[in-house]
Amino acid sequence: MSLKAYRLLQEVDTVVGYSTYVDLVTEILAPEQETISTGMGTEVKRCKKAIKLAQQGLEVALVSSGDSGVYGMAGLVLELVEKEASDISVEIIPGITAANAAAASLGAPLMHDYTVISLSDLLTPWAVIKKRLIKAAEGDFITALYNPKSKQRVKQIEEARQIFLQQRSAETPVGIVRSAKRGAEEIEITTLEQMLEFEINMLTTVIIGNSDTYSAQDLMITPRGYQV
Repeated sequence: MSLKAYRLLQEVDTVVGYSTYVDLVTEILAPEQETISTGMGTEVKRCKKAIKLAQQGLEVALVSSGDSGVYGMAGLVLELVEKEASDISVEIIPGITAANAAAASLGAPLMHDYTVISLSDLLTPWAVIKKRLIKAAEGDFITALYNPKSKQRVKQIEEARQIFLQQRSAETPVGIVRSAKRGAEEIEITTLEQMLEFEINMLTTVIIGNSDTYSAQDLMITPRGYQV
């Protein structure tokens, strides 16, 4: 998290969030601060609860993992505040999204144009996701994949790999980072051809290099174009 987020979490009256994310910040909270956590699939309910508490005059922090504006709660909160014509003040505090956290652990894979694509089709049709994957591959973008695989959803990462193999060398470096910067981080650098041989789950960020990306000394490096 950013230093500003760290400080504000210690100043608010109440912290609201998905149970896993609330657990991650509990250690920096004071006993008198209230925490309210809900499970997966209750995002709208969670945001409405935070807004209601703020309307009552409390200072409320709604936590997401990574950056709240990247597949997080920031957009939903702003939509609900606008819809309800609420006069509460909302501030979005930047964080470190998984792509940047994973990239730092891998070396410097995001040194040129890149895109971030979630493979979860819970809120976005797979046909739309697939179209975006094709365009990213055709455009030679470095590509970070979020939510690449779950117990029920296993084919999407296989299709994504096949799409990139149609446009990239099988030896294109691929970085696989599980639990990026969460203390139990696991890192592998492999190739597009072999990437499915490694564990990939919902806590994994996969970074596929572009045609210039290379690996050296257990690092992924994408040249920016400087003459060295």
